[in-house]
Amino acid sequence: MKKFKARWLSIGAFAFDLCAVIAAWLMAYVIRFNGPVPFPYMHSGLRALVFVLIAYAVTFRSYGLYRGMWVFASLPDLVRIAKAVGMGALAVVIGTALLQPQPIVPRSVWVVSPMLLFLIMGGSRALYRSAKEFYRYGGLVGQGKPVFVIGAGTAGANLVRELKRSGEWRLVGLLDDDPVKLGRELYGYRVLGTINDLHRLSAQMKVEHVIIAVPSASPEVHRRIATLCVRACVKALTLPALTALGEEQATLARVRRIDLEDLLGREPVHIETAHVDSLLKSRVVMVTGAGGSIGSELCRQIMGFGPAQLVALDSSEFALYRLNEELRESYPEVEVLPAIGDVKDSLVLDRIMETYRPHIVFHAAAYKHVPLMEELNAWQAVRNNVLGTYRVARAAIRHDVARFVLISTDKAVNPTNVMGASKRLAEMVCSALQQSAGNRTRFEIVRFGNVLGSAGSVIPKFQEQIARGGPVTVTHPEITRFFMTIPEASQLVLQASSMGEGGEIFILDMGQPVRIADLAHDLIRLYGFTQEQIHVVFTGLRPGEKLYEELLADDETTTRTPHPKLRIARARDVPADLLEQLLPWLMQLRVVSDDQVRRDLHRWVPEYQMPASVPLRSVASKTGIS
Repeated sequence: MKKFKARWLSIGAFAFDLCAVIAAWLMAYVIRFNGPVPFPYMHSGLRALVFVLIAYAVTFRSYGLYRGMWVFASLPDLVRIAKAVGMGALAVVIGTALLQPQPIVPRSVWVVSPMLLFLIMGGSRALYRSAKEFYRYGGLVGQGKPVFVIGAGTAGANLVRELKRSGEWRLVGLLDDDPVKLGRELYGYRVLGTINDLHRLSAQMKVEHVIIAVPSASPEVHRRIATLCVRACVKALTLPALTALGEEQATLARVRRIDLEDLLGREPVHIETAHVDSLLKSRVVMVTGAGGSIGSELCRQIMGFGPAQLVALDSSEFALYRLNEELRESYPEVEVLPAIGDVKDSLVLDRIMETYRPHIVFHAAAYKHVPLMEELNAWQAVRNNVLGTYRVARAAIRHDVARFVLISTDKAVNPTNVMGASKRLAEMVCSALQQSAGNRTRFEIVRFGNVLGSAGSVIPKFQEQIARGGPVTVTHPEITRFFMTIPEASQLVLQASSMGEGGEIFILDMGQPVRIADLAHDLIRLYGFTQEQIHVVFTGLRPGEKLYEELLADDETTTRTPHPKLRIARARDVPADLLEQLLPWLMQLRVVSDDQVRRDLHRWVPEYQMPASVPLRSVASKTGIS
């Protein structure tokens, strides 16, 4: 039935165009003679019209004017009409010149008739589309939510065309920083000002929604626009980046709400997959702490490179169960081996490595929550982060693992807390093992800052506090932190692991530090609340907390790597006898008090800045180590 209807619509359109040919031909004669046409010319024109109809009918069909639908008539359809009319007019000129009807066809008719024909055919299609759209959308257009479009480029133009017939949105105008575009119009809508004018214009015109249509802009520009939208208290939607979207595909169906990553403006990460592929493909890979936020994302990224097996070790049964279910569903072709165990248990580690013979071990298992590890749990932090690292590393050496990658933190630089000092000591353990004679395992360290959404990080805490109605708690107005996304951090860890020669400390490019107070305010606005509805409360720095984090210690320098987001730190050398002195301390058969742990850490990590209330005493007096 639909095919039958479409066929008759096509025939009807063809008949209309032939009638348009007749009308244009006769009107050209009327224009030529400024009114009534002399009988001889009328008679010859009507006889020539038979050939004219045949010529245009052939060109109309050959140019496929009836494959499209009038209701969707657009610029490409007008271009086809112009080509068909032009070729038809050329055929008419040649034909009438050869046939030479008497009296001859006036030259002005040759010129005027195709112009009239194009106007009739194109105008009728445009009129039909406008009438149809008014019938469909006319009662809705103008009643939707007022919205600005940011960006008057190709993507913005595509959105404007859709917004014109949207019942959900009512386009008020556009904003663009290009001075050439200011005051100009795009499909009847004016570029009202620059992006910096958003706050003033949104308040003045009562606009609460914005669509950001600059998919080709840099992350810095996206960050600036997203921040301006949030601080202007407007709800912002944005188009995906051009890596996932061509400008000609910019449609309302593809827009999404801006999120925290837009506010941080992180550059997309590009890794050299060939190097990583050669490291992981068809290899047995082991990840400790696999159930955590970083460990689980590492597993996902690793699975994409087709390892022979993935050994996922974690002490949390539930976290490992969830990860195992996810990976088996997403990557059924790769064998996942979930192993429950403690990284301090050498027997378990030996059994796993002897059984599966991993080629590379990513050691992500760690206690990392600063306040929890600072009080009551300091000894557990040291045992897990330092002794656990040592025992996994020693097991890797015993079983000829080719590479060992320690996931470290920016808190290991000039640490002011137990967690950071323990991670710095873990780095030093890896460096000492790398220096061991006859060691065939390459040790690499990757150091980075906070990741968005990781367990225990500030972002999920803020989100929970906002969901409860506030207040949002920030420790200090000036506190800053580095941030990156979990996939970004995981990809760079894999890239660094493929580049190391042994003993390097790789530092990830964390971008610019972010003021946590600004982040809290922006997140409140992002969720649609005002500062009057949800307050930000400053609670004071917690034990061991810094105002700002560092990626390099004072006595470290960096060198470039082939990857723009990775640098190598040259840390100070560790003592040759570090392990001989450290191991008896770590293996004490007692629970060391928190104050004593802090004092002892200062010996191993001199840059550790202890709280002022803890007096410095010799480690040897308590441990019996000389």
